[in-house]
Amino acid sequence: MSSITSRSVAAAAIAAVLGSWSPARAQDAAATYHDIQATLGSVPTFFTLFPEEGIAGAWAEFKTVQLNPHSALSGKEKELIGLAVAAQIPCTYCIYFHTAAAKANGATDAEIREAVAMAAISRHWSTVLNGMQVDLATFKHETDTVLRAAAEHAPATAAK
Repeated sequence: MSSITSRSVAAAAIAAVLGSWSPARAQDAAATYHDIQATLGSVPTFFTLFPEEGIAGAWAEFKTVQLNPHSALSGKEKELIGLAVAAQIPCTYCIYFHTAAAKANGATDAEIREAVAMAAISRHWSTVLNGMQVDLATFKHETDTVLRAAAEHAPATAAK
């Protein structure tokens, strides 16, 4: 089968599956905007610019992961991670948001600076490791060895 024919068959199969799927309706978007308003006190523009067909899913992800106070990470930890990633992308909007949100969740200026520094360190060594094409299996073995040795020499009080 030629690649054009196989692509046509795949496209037809996807169309058949999607043909039975019903996209979000305007009332689903309206209910989502209402929930955003109730949760945040307003509906930021970036939510209104998102396609209506996907806003319910996008908001559900945002609300149940980022805004969820009962997840594995604290709000401060999530926002510091968001800031570190935003600094690497880089995204001015996200840097502003995650810095403000980290502070709102109790992050200190020192924690914010350290999160950004960790992002820079990760980027630096990623560049070295990838650029020098360090063997992954060797790297994993050496990392496990170093961490094992560190754990053996760590004071018992260091574990929290």
